[in-house]
Amino acid sequence: MIHFSAACTRRTVSISLAGAFFNWSTAYGQSSTANYDESKAGTYTLPDPLILQDGQRVRDAQTWDKRRRPELLGLFAENVYGRTPHGGTESVRFEPFDLDKNALNGKAIRKQVTIYLSGKKDGPKMDLLLYVPSAAKKPVPVFLGLNFDGNHAITSDPAVRLPEVWNIKFKTKRRALESSRGATASRWQLDKILDRGYGLATIYYCDIEPDFNGGLQYGIRPLFFKPGQTEPAPDDWGAIGAWSWGVSRALDYLETDEDVDSRRVAAMGHSRLGKTMLWTGAQDTRFALIIANCPGEGGASLSRRNYGETVKNLTTHFPYWFCTNYQKYADHVDRLPVDAHELIALSAPRPVYITGAEDDKWADPKGEFLAEVAASPVYRLLGKKGIGTDQMPLVHQPIMETLGFHIRAGKHDVTAYDWDQFLKFADLRLR
Repeated sequence: MIHFSAACTRRTVSISLAGAFFNWSTAYGQSSTANYDESKAGTYTLPDPLILQDGQRVRDAQTWDKRRRPELLGLFAENVYGRTPHGGTESVRFEPFDLDKNALNGKAIRKQVTIYLSGKKDGPKMDLLLYVPSAAKKPVPVFLGLNFDGNHAITSDPAVRLPEVWNIKFKTKRRALESSRGATASRWQLDKILDRGYGLATIYYCDIEPDFNGGLQYGIRPLFFKPGQTEPAPDDWGAIGAWSWGVSRALDYLETDEDVDSRRVAAMGHSRLGKTMLWTGAQDTRFALIIANCPGEGGASLSRRNYGETVKNLTTHFPYWFCTNYQKYADHVDRLPVDAHELIALSAPRPVYITGAEDDKWADPKGEFLAEVAASPVYRLLGKKGIGTDQMPLVHQPIMETLGFHIRAGKHDVTAYDWDQFLKFADLRLR
């Protein structure tokens, strides 16, 4: 077992409570009673990722791959994210509807593709937007990310189709406004990505399932119901599992695209979509690199650590993200058979990069870092360094071992600084 106390690292970061969270913070269930006192984070024991359920120790890569890794995947599926259905991918269809080899003033090739998730045009579908550098002489590595606001919002490119978008508060859908084009471009840094020789692919996450309680009926999960089933079983997948499944279907398309090196695709997500990408990396080993930006509780932050967001908060405000079984641990997190370090370890030996922000105490950056520390023994078993330290780095001092981490100044967001580090890490781990 792995033991931690509130003062388990020798060097800590001063994290200011001041500063605003980005404008979804109220809707996202932040609690005024959350603990932000490091001395009250508690003493806890983490499950050992290298101990099999029968008590034997994992001592070699084969035992990890054949026995322990499937055990952990099963425990996360049963108790946290729900079980992803097998099959159902054979009916998925790709329909390109846009190709411009001189997009962005000649800088990029732009492609837009509708992915029919049931194979039927009147069923669930998602639009994938892809840019690759026009100067590339061979297939390029690509960052693949889910976006919150629609593909049109990540760039001011007037040729990106205006999608139908959901108003999560009112649970209504309408065509996006032209005025919202490029509204979140700062979170994607498209020019910087292309100049560095990478491509960018993105999908509006609510195309897969809209993000509100009751959104299930508009998404893909009912496609997998058994005859007569109308509600998820206790261990059926939640919305995070559905979003993750959609990311893998996007990779299915990228494997067919001659301009993409599908062996070098990095999955990138922010906040709840960072949680999604960690679960995606755990399940789909085709992804070469995983980036989780400020993923917090239910993602990279240790659940057993009493700091910021908690399992109880998640299961109260966002029960539909997870399987119903997860609710059993709201008041008994010590009984949860897994924790975030084991989720990270499920991507081993592939590289994982996790971030925190100084003013985003809700997501517990220190808890994210400690999860990487606790995941590192699995990486070492598989011949990699892991994160290489147990000392929390200072602000703007990134760690870029096989496990990477940084904490930056500012709030819960994706910034140009974050992308500078993502690109640097990708240069080290994907080139």
